[in-house]
Amino acid sequence: MIPSYQDFMRPLLEFAEQANGEEVKLSDAVNQLADRFNLTDAEREETLPSGRQSIVANRVGWAKTYLAKAELLESIRRGHFVITERGKHALANPNTKIDNDYLKQFDEFVAFANKSNGSEPSNDALTTEFAESQITPDEALRKAYKTINEALAAEILDKTREVPPDFFENLLIELLVAMGYGGAGDSAAHALGKTGDNGVDGVIDQDPLGVDQIYIQAKRYAEGNNVSAGDIRDFFGALNLKKAHKGIFITTSNFTASAIQTAKDLGTRIVLIDGKELARLMLRYNIGARDEQVLHLKRIDEEFFEN
Repeated sequence: MIPSYQDFMRPLLEFAEQANGEEVKLSDAVNQLADRFNLTDAEREETLPSGRQSIVANRVGWAKTYLAKAELLESIRRGHFVITERGKHALANPNTKIDNDYLKQFDEFVAFANKSNGSEPSNDALTTEFAESQITPDEALRKAYKTINEALAAEILDKTREVPPDFFENLLIELLVAMGYGGAGDSAAHALGKTGDNGVDGVIDQDPLGVDQIYIQAKRYAEGNNVSAGDIRDFFGALNLKKAHKGIFITTSNFTASAIQTAKDLGTRIVLIDGKELARLMLRYNIGARDEQVLHLKRIDEEFFEN
């Protein structure tokens, strides 16, 4: 398990103290602390959702930032720092736990913490949430984003289950067009009728000329009413009648294990989209949803300052 950024604080200070006044490179500290905590290769390579930074490097980086704000460390240049006299004093007692709560005794850290929280600078204004948080601010932001999206996905799926069948089928066509399918022209994608057409609910062109088509089966089922293997076989039969090689089976519920295995075993390429995946795609492509606010997560362009 990867330690929290607060768990990295004291070991990071100790690593800096061992340098005997020499500046320490942050990347070296990351490797050293990963060794100290016996992290596996998988844990060392695990990245943030952006894929641009490892979780270990991110957490050690935030530990360094907070220690620097409390003036236990001093940043020298890009990715390099040294321990301060205040930092050495913090390490004097081997039993002292160095975390956000410990850093609250320093006015510089309190000012930084309350500025981050949008509060007036005072020890009382330093929120418990900030002091006790075991995740970094950017991890907290992504966690909040995930929570919001999961709630939205559940709500949009509930609403989709309530719409009329013809509305549902047209919704799916609109989604696929938004995803880049549909070729060209007004007839590139269309629903085939309220009762379906020989077991198929819609058809969509995969290329601009309409040479290759994808057939769609849609089941607007309530939660728990899962698609069975028989449903998959019926769709497979319908595709064969149309001499089609590709199909998409979409449901607002889920697929039974046997249905998933049946789709894998059949020669025709059948993609299964369950309710959870359908809701995720609708949110991603703004079908039944829209962007309310866009937040840009920035980071310093170190090369700009180097040049």
